[in-house]
Amino acid sequence: MSAVPEVPLRRNRNFLLLISGQVVSSIGDQVQNFALLLLLVTTAGHTGQVGLVLGLNTASFLVFGLFAGALVDRLDRRRTMICCEIGRAMATGGVAAALGLGELRLPYLYAFAVVTGILSTLFQAADTAALPNVVGPGRLARAMGLTQGASNLVRVSGASLGAVVYTFGRVTPFLVNSISFLASALTLRLMHSPCQEETGGKRSSAQLIGDIHEGLSWLWRQPVIRFLTLMQTGDNLRYGCGYLVIISLAQTVQATPTEIGLVFTGAAIGALTGSLLADRAVARFALGHIAVAMLWAEALIFPLYVLAPNALSLGIVAAAESVIAPVYWVAIGTYRLTLAPDHLRGRTSAAVQALTTGALSLGTMLGGTLIAVLGARSATLALAAWLALLALCTTLNRRARTARITGR
Repeated sequence: MSAVPEVPLRRNRNFLLLISGQVVSSIGDQVQNFALLLLLVTTAGHTGQVGLVLGLNTASFLVFGLFAGALVDRLDRRRTMICCEIGRAMATGGVAAALGLGELRLPYLYAFAVVTGILSTLFQAADTAALPNVVGPGRLARAMGLTQGASNLVRVSGASLGAVVYTFGRVTPFLVNSISFLASALTLRLMHSPCQEETGGKRSSAQLIGDIHEGLSWLWRQPVIRFLTLMQTGDNLRYGCGYLVIISLAQTVQATPTEIGLVFTGAAIGALTGSLLADRAVARFALGHIAVAMLWAEALIFPLYVLAPNALSLGIVAAAESVIAPVYWVAIGTYRLTLAPDHLRGRTSAAVQALTTGALSLGTMLGGTLIAVLGARSATLALAAWLALLALCTTLNRRARTARITGR
C-alpha cells in the first residue's frame, strides 16, 4: 500500500466529505427501500415477483461487477462516483414522476432495478478502491468501521423514517432519495484528495478482459481471501433468503408494516453496535477467529426467529444476530485492501462484490420459492442448517482459521 499522509480522521476533510455524502445518500436509500417494498407488494401482488424485482437490483453485481472493477481501476474514481450519483438521482426521479402521473408499471420497476443496480456496482467498486488513498493504511480499519457505523446508524431509524415519509404520499420517498443522490454528488465534487495512484498511461478498451483476468488471478493466488469469499458468498445466499423469511414470520405473528420496520431497526441496532466495536476487535483478534465466531453465532441464533411470538422478539433476535457481521466485514475488507496493490483494488473488490452480492440477489429471488415450498418456519431451520455447515467448513480450514491482518 502506498504512503498516504496519516491525518486523524476527524481532521481529514476529504474523508469527512466522503462519509457525509454517503450518510445523506443512505438516509435517502432507507426511506426509499421501505417505500419500494410496500409499493412492490401493491403493484406486483405476488411474492415471487417482489423477490425478482429486489433481486434484479443486486444481480447487476454478478453480471456487471467484474467489468465495473476493471473500469474504476482505469477511470478517475471520484468522477466515476459523481456520475453514478447523478445517474441514480435521475432514475429515482423517474420513478417519482411516473408515480405522480399514475403511469408506473411493473416493467419500469424492473428497468429501474437494473439501472440503479449497475450504477451502484460502479459506485461501490470506486468507493472501496478509493478509501485507502483517502485515509492512509494505518487508519483504514478505523475508517471502514466508521463507514459501517454511519451506515448502520442510518439503518437504526431508516425503516421507521421510511414508514413516516411514506405517509406523505408514495411519491415523497423517491423524491427524497433523488435529492440525497445529488447531495452526495456535491460532497464528492468538493473533495480534493486523489482517489488513486498515478498510472503509467491509458489502456485500450481491448485490454478490458485482460484487466479482469489479472484481478481474478491475483485473488485466486490468495488462499485465505479465496476461501473466506466463498464462505461469505454462502452466507449472503442465506441472508437474501432470510430477508423474505423474516418478513413472512412477522406477518405470521400479525405484525403491522410499522412493526416490521422495527424488526429491521433491531437488526440495524445490532449492526451499529458491531461497527463501533470493529476497529478494536480487528486489532485484537485474528481474522480467522472473527470469521469462525461470526458463522457459528449466526447458525445458533438464526433458529430463534421461529420461537419469536411477536415483532418485538423478532427485533431482539435480529439485533443479536447482526452484531458480529460488521466486525467481520471490516476485518476481511482491511485484509484484502492491505494486500492488494492500488491498481488492482477496484478489480479485486468488485470481483468479491460480484460473488457475494450476486449470491444475495439469488437468495432474494429464491426466498419466495423457499417459503412457498417449505413454509416460513421450516425455511428458517433449513437456512440455520446451511449456516452451521459453513461454520464447520471454516473451523476445519486451518489456514483460514489462523489468518491475521498484516501489521496487526
